[in-house]
Amino acid sequence: MAAGSGQDSDGQELTFAAFQRLIRERYHATDAARGTPGTFMWLVEELGELATALHDNAPGKSPTPAHRANLDEEFADVLAWLTTLANINGVDLQEALRKYTDADRVEGVKD
Repeated sequence: MAAGSGQDSDGQELTFAAFQRLIRERYHATDAARGTPGTFMWLVEELGELATALHDNAPGKSPTPAHRANLDEEFADVLAWLTTLANINGVDLQEALRKYTDADRVEGVKD
């Protein structure tokens, strides 16, 4: 994906479906062997790293360019591990996200 563009290396818009396919093609054998519990633990670890990155970039802080780059990377890592969990549990994220785009399925807002 081209940096900051939201496009893949072919210049196409990167969709959740395409990202999920990419993760499946690259990592599915290893991910499936690790299973849901092990993969979930990796996701939790990445969430912790994201929490640290958010703290380092919080209002009132003076984040360095490296801190900012790390924040971007940690968001990507969390998304990748969440996608891995979806793959090994047979969840189509593109379809699951319709919960937020289909007016008949959208439910209340959480506070």
